[in-house]
Amino acid sequence: GGPELFVTEACEYTNSFLSFFPNMEIILNIEADHLDFFKDIEDIRHSFRKFAELLPENGILIINSDIHDYKEICDGLPIKVITVGSDPAKSHYSAADVTFNENACATYTLLEDGKAIDTITLGVPGIHNVYNSLAAIAAAHELGIRGEGIKNGLLRFTGTHRRFEKKGEIGGVTIIDDYAHHPSEIKQSVLSIRELYRDKKITAIFQPHLYTRTRDFYKDFAESLSLLDEVILVDIYPAREQPIPGVTSQLIYDNLRPGIEKSMCKKEEILDVLKNKKIEVLITLGAGDIENYVPAITEKLNTMD
Repeated sequence: GGPELFVTEACEYTNSFLSFFPNMEIILNIEADHLDFFKDIEDIRHSFRKFAELLPENGILIINSDIHDYKEICDGLPIKVITVGSDPAKSHYSAADVTFNENACATYTLLEDGKAIDTITLGVPGIHNVYNSLAAIAAAHELGIRGEGIKNGLLRFTGTHRRFEKKGEIGGVTIIDDYAHHPSEIKQSVLSIRELYRDKKITAIFQPHLYTRTRDFYKDFAESLSLLDEVILVDIYPAREQPIPGVTSQLIYDNLRPGIEKSMCKKEEILDVLKNKKIEVLITLGAGDIENYVPAITEKLNTMD
């Protein structure tokens, strides 16, 4: 927005986020991921502590108080710590009276230190974006922005490419594309789509991303995907990895809940698989190249009865 402010999304993978020189940080969550690089969750937490240590004296850390033992990340540092989260008792910023409109976008009462100070309406769906918005509000307050500027900005922000991106209504079918590639992300996407289309059959095409992530989280993937009505699994997108013997989408397939509609295919076979299915709401999930197939899927659905 100008020469005084630079904002970036930082990633912990390969500890690349330790190369920054921040004055303010926002930590939204700390979960097991990128276990092709990190040893375990404690190794990840150690890196996030190092990330917090990058802040200068009187730097600002905004952190989700729902993170397990979040104080371990920041205790003893000469910085200002601001918490956001679901529990008003341990969060400087929290939300109350959360409701959702027909687009699954939330309206809530903004609490600052437990006191109601405003009503916020979001332009993006899902409960997870309530907590994301709390972090954004905290950052804005620290930068001297309050009131209508925040409310209008949050309402006008309607999302980014491949983040629960609605592609349209085609042949009576709603199509959504989402970058979610971690079990927790998928769960949040599924909860959002459930809130939005309560009476519809929801089908997902999921492309697992990385052999190591599939190996480490196949049961968690299956648990999150089992919240859907139907799951179509395609082959793992390898990205930077070589295949691991015995690690395929079959691991997820075999752990889906009993009774769920499920199938497996290669990417090139997606259209043939869809041909004989009743589709009402379709979401494509994954961080690989699954999005490249969305135009063809859209065209196919548009020609189906």
